[in-house]
Amino acid sequence: MGHVKRILAGKEFANNAEMNAFLATLTGTGLQQALGEMGAASPSEEAQDLAYQAMEARTEAQAKRLAKRALAKDPDCIDALIVLTSVDANSPKQAIEGLQKAIAAGERSLGPKFFKENKGHFWGLLETRSYMRARQQLAELYQDVGLLQDAISHYAAMLELNPNDNQGVRDSLLGLYLRTGDLDGAGKLLHRYKRDASATFAWGRVLERFLSADVEGAAAALKIARKANPFMELYMSAQRTFPKDMPDSYAMGSPEEAIISLESLAPAWLEHPEAMLWLLTQILAEQPQSRSGRRGKKRFIQ
Repeated sequence: MGHVKRILAGKEFANNAEMNAFLATLTGTGLQQALGEMGAASPSEEAQDLAYQAMEARTEAQAKRLAKRALAKDPDCIDALIVLTSVDANSPKQAIEGLQKAIAAGERSLGPKFFKENKGHFWGLLETRSYMRARQQLAELYQDVGLLQDAISHYAAMLELNPNDNQGVRDSLLGLYLRTGDLDGAGKLLHRYKRDASATFAWGRVLERFLSADVEGAAAALKIARKANPFMELYMSAQRTFPKDMPDSYAMGSPEEAIISLESLAPAWLEHPEAMLWLLTQILAEQPQSRSGRRGKKRFIQ
């Protein structure tokens, strides 16, 4: 994509058909031929190519060599800084510092004017993606080490830059808002993405309503959440055991979606035991009666 963008820079087409016809020539050897006709790439372009190679390297030693070569050509090559951080960091603190340097490099290279003019559709611009990857990695690391407010700050900023949320950070942000009791933030996020039909948002709304002291609203949201993904409550009440490995993909309403959703939501539910107790009570009330008229025994999370 980077090569194609470089070739298209400065070209003008009369219409889409003409542009598509030109793009069709950039297949097979056509792409390399077009690049050859353009002459030498800029140092930053060469650095980015080396960084991509470093990201795909088979060994850490090879990745490190390629990343250093990239940085020799462009000290602000974000992906090269990310690769070096992943190879060299021996502690969360070092990893955080390395990713902070990568983000600072991206802010320097893109510039304040770029941020102002392109806020709202960042991921759609190829040159922003390494910066957005670095911010997501830093936010996830902050979350892992318990610096939840720092993680929230980065996730929220990423959604301002790219409301379309191609990276799917809103699930993590919703879980953190609920975990920290930021009901204003959670409510606004749920409203902002009110068409989100995922298990994360359906079950997150249940918790948000309960924590807002709207038990009736929580019960209504629970009915919707059960339809969105009925497997969530089975895992939350220990009627299903978690697999050893996280799923690689999922379908809406599937057990795999429930497992992935709980990665974001489980810490939030467990942070509020009164909400968890209410939910388990609701689940128990739905269990079928035994022949003697007593409810069947179920094993729940303690």
